[in-house]
Amino acid sequence: MERESMEFDVVIVGAGPAGLATACRLMQISKDADKEITVCVVEKGSEVGAHILSGAVFEADVLDELFNDWRESDIPLTTKVTHDEIYLLNSENKSRLIPNSFVPKTMHNDGNYIISVGNLARWLANRAEALGVEIFPGFAASELLFNEDNSVKGILIGDMGVGENGQHKDSYMPGMELHAKYTVFSEGCRGHLGKQLIQKYHLDNGKTPQHYGLGFKEIWKIPAEQHQQGKVVHTGGWPLVNGSSGGGFLYHMEDNQVAVGLIIDLNYQNPHLSPFDEFQRYKTHPVIAKTLTGGERLTYGARAIAKGGLNSLPKMSFPGGLIIGCNAGTLNFAKIKGTHTAIKSGIIAAKVLGEGLMAGIEGGKDLDCFQQRFEESWLHDELYQSRNFGPALHKFGTIVGGAFNYIDQNWFGGKFPLTFRDTTPDYATLGLASDYNKIDYPKPDGKLSFDKLSSVYLSNTYHEEDQLCHLHLKDQSIPISVNLVKFDEPAQRYCPAGVYEVIEEAGDKKFVINAQNCIHCKTCDIKDPSQNITWVTPEGGGGPNYPNM
Repeated sequence: MERESMEFDVVIVGAGPAGLATACRLMQISKDADKEITVCVVEKGSEVGAHILSGAVFEADVLDELFNDWRESDIPLTTKVTHDEIYLLNSENKSRLIPNSFVPKTMHNDGNYIISVGNLARWLANRAEALGVEIFPGFAASELLFNEDNSVKGILIGDMGVGENGQHKDSYMPGMELHAKYTVFSEGCRGHLGKQLIQKYHLDNGKTPQHYGLGFKEIWKIPAEQHQQGKVVHTGGWPLVNGSSGGGFLYHMEDNQVAVGLIIDLNYQNPHLSPFDEFQRYKTHPVIAKTLTGGERLTYGARAIAKGGLNSLPKMSFPGGLIIGCNAGTLNFAKIKGTHTAIKSGIIAAKVLGEGLMAGIEGGKDLDCFQQRFEESWLHDELYQSRNFGPALHKFGTIVGGAFNYIDQNWFGGKFPLTFRDTTPDYATLGLASDYNKIDYPKPDGKLSFDKLSSVYLSNTYHEEDQLCHLHLKDQSIPISVNLVKFDEPAQRYCPAGVYEVIEEAGDKKFVINAQNCIHCKTCDIKDPSQNITWVTPEGGGGPNYPNM
């Protein structure tokens, strides 16, 4: 089919911190050189920020490299961190406060801000538009477009109005092609186009597999006497024991609100584990419950995070474009922060793109000078210093791994003379159901713990039900014939939104996909032990609508 097209110098896929930083810096370069650069940003969420979920504690100094007036602006950074507390949760009701002198220095948050990354993205989008960037929310980049020389030509916006049966509805609108000299992919963790690019151009050659966590987050309104604005709490240990790992957080924001969350490493072994239910019981621990009791849950969401760090970071340039931010995996897991690193990757991308465009370099080239610029930056230094953090925890466990990380970060400054690597993909760690005991999770009490469906309701998730399913099975038989037999079909449990079910129909087991519940976390694409599920983007505007996550 012949499609309409639009031409730009640069197309950016994803209106998160990395993509918007790229757009802003490119337009600044354009104005400084008095040479026009056309930049377009497409965002699959219904609005900028709708699909963004992060803790988040933010290192704001990176903004000095982008705007010299940000401190005097209306930027939504209102809550400075006042103090940190880190606990080891020994059991469901016991804990130990870790003295700050025994905490890895990367976990200290002096001078940082507790923020909504979604609101920061909205602010960045306003700045970008003021600089002349065109931003199109509600339009999903569904396919890659290629030139005859195999370089990236741009992206195809997905068709709208295609029914579940593949037939065009009355509302059908064909997607438009967006062509660019260079296309920047900043889709966030496990972006479906970024995943294809890494495979097509072998960008991960020589790297360890990317590793992931599933991060849950809720925002609560709590009684004023339980609120300490600026307080940051991190925890390790319970409920993530016996082959599972990760950590929790509790951040005191403004207006008597707190963000509570749990990150569960997706290399867990027990197929009976339910990440959602681990998060629900996490909130019942006295360290967390004393803050939440008597409060009201306002929002819920979940999102995968890429935490492999430098060891897993792919080559970030390819013919015709760049892959940046969490789409590449620039998060610093030792700090549990990825916003400042995403923004920095976008600034580097803009400088490389700007230089190329100003010099008249034709589109479609591999701007491999990006790698040198990256290696010369503080971003590379920071990721290098944290390269052992995750592998040490995976190799030695929470206590011994934590002790090593304290020594590495506080004594060696992250320059310990050995590099640990975790070479097993997260999906391959899952054991057989017959080798593990089932986990008896308590029923939700409706006060601190809740069920999945009421939680998904708070994510404001919406998809047009009569559309093509965006969760593709390579083999329709595998969920029942393989995964159910070997692993008790873990998709029933690892999905935080109740998308996947196994039901019985006329005496036969049937695998059901409730795609309308999907909150775009990407866990199924990562953890399925048969690697049979592929997440692709649904119609633009679908998915969660997070207000301030």
